[in-house]
Amino acid sequence: MPPAKKRTRSYDSAKTRAAVLAQFRNVREAVVALTPEQLDGPTRLGDWTVRELAAHLTAAVGAVARHLDELEPAKQDLLLPAWPTVTATAASRIDEDTRAIDASDLPGLYERTAARYEERIAGASDDRLVPTRFGAMRLADFLVTRTVELVVHTDDLNAAAGLDIPYDRQALAACTRLLADALAVKAPGGAVEVRIPPYAVVQCVEGPRHTRGTPPNVVETDPLTWIRLATGRTGWAEALDAAKVVASGERADLAGLLPILR
Repeated sequence: MPPAKKRTRSYDSAKTRAAVLAQFRNVREAVVALTPEQLDGPTRLGDWTVRELAAHLTAAVGAVARHLDELEPAKQDLLLPAWPTVTATAASRIDEDTRAIDASDLPGLYERTAARYEERIAGASDDRLVPTRFGAMRLADFLVTRTVELVVHTDDLNAAAGLDIPYDRQALAACTRLLADALAVKAPGGAVEVRIPPYAVVQCVEGPRHTRGTPPNVVETDPLTWIRLATGRTGWAEALDAAKVVASGERADLAGLLPILR
């Protein structure tokens, strides 16, 4: 797996480490309060139930400790901005692994996962390589991908079970920025400016590069709408019709570039 050409931004690893745990705790508080009927309810993720979605999140966070327990790879294969575009290759394996989780005791599963995360992350170097499904990544980068898993699936849980799980600000920011940077990697250029206040601004799409003043092609939206667009939870036309996206300029149409993460 070739790495992306460059790292587009840096992340404060201490904040990312704390954000993963904070958002996981937000999810845990909601999940442990769900009734059996709610846990057996459907989600928008194929035929996964709420219980399976909740179990998947323990696997997503638990992967940090699992990878740190493995031998460190010899070299890095994958840079952070490329991660969202390669995840679809593991969809079937992720589904199989999720269904294999014993989710009969979700409170206990969440408690053990959080404790193991805190134990293994303490003292681990940001530059330590971990062997992910898609190639070796720096630990600091892999932790940013965990914010994406947590934020995206928190939104899925909220939609499925009528919940209002809060979003840790740092987790939401990291998720938004990574998916924006992935768009810039997928469609390099400077013809369109994508604004997702207050967290991210990126330029993308081939064409005349904007240098000063108001850009001729601008897309602006809020973080959750951007995350839903980037992951296929919301369609481009749907977001435009609902006035969730403002797009100006003849090149400001991202329909053909979305979703980024499937």
